[in-house]
Amino acid sequence: MTTSSSFTCERCSRAFTLSAETLARYPGWVPKLCSDCRSATKGASTRGGARSSASRGSGARSSSSSGGGGGGSTRGVLHTTAQVLERYSGGPQTGVFTDGSCSGNPGPGGWGAVRVLDGEVIEARHGDDPDTTNNRMELVAIAQGIEMIGPGETLDVYTDSRLVVQTLTQWAAGWERRGWKRSTGEVQNLELVQRAFSLSKSRPHVRIQWIRAHDGSKWNEYADALATAYLRTTL
Repeated sequence: MTTSSSFTCERCSRAFTLSAETLARYPGWVPKLCSDCRSATKGASTRGGARSSASRGSGARSSSSSGGGGGGSTRGVLHTTAQVLERYSGGPQTGVFTDGSCSGNPGPGGWGAVRVLDGEVIEARHGDDPDTTNNRMELVAIAQGIEMIGPGETLDVYTDSRLVVQTLTQWAAGWERRGWKRSTGEVQNLELVQRAFSLSKSRPHVRIQWIRAHDGSKWNEYADALATAYLRTTL
C-alpha cells in the first residue's frame, strides 16, 4: 500500500500530502508549498532570478494517447493525463502544447510537451530535474515541443509562459545581435534560450503562442499533467 507524508504550506498554512514514492525520488527535499500556491508562483514568473544552465533535465520520455471530456478552471489540481482526457475538451485541437513546473523554485521540477492533430495525440514527451526552476523547465519544454515539428511545417506552439513567448518572439533576436547580452546585464538561462531560439529560427513557419493556464484548455492541461508527473505515481 502506498503511504504518504503530511506537510504544511508555508504560504497559506494549509496541510497537504505527497506520496512516499515521490519523496524518495528527491532525498532531502522538504516541500514548502501546496499545489495551489505552486500554481500561483508559476503564474507570477518574471524576467529575472533564474540561473543559467544547459539543458539539465531534458532527457525525454515518450508516450501517447487520445480522448475527450469537459472543461473549467483547474488551478492547483494535479490531474493525470487520463483524467485530463476524460474531463476537458476546450481550447485548440491542433498544435504543440508545452508546460514547465517546479516545486520550490528552485527545487524539483518537470516539463511536458505534446503534439496534437485534430484532437489526437501524435507525440508526447516529458522529463524532470531534481534541482531546477520553473523558467528553466518552461524553456526545456518549448525546445522539446519545437523539435517535434519538421523544418518545413506550419504549426502553432502554445505555452502558458508569457516570459517564454516574449523571449523567443521579442527579445532573443536583439540579444543575439549584441553577442547574447541584455542591455541590463547577462541573459538568464542562456544556453536554454539559445537552444530554443535556434530551433524556432530553423522552423520559420512555427508560431509561438501564449495560452492561458488552468482555463480548461484540454491540451494545455495535458501538457501540465506531463510536467507535473514527477509529483505523482501515475502519469
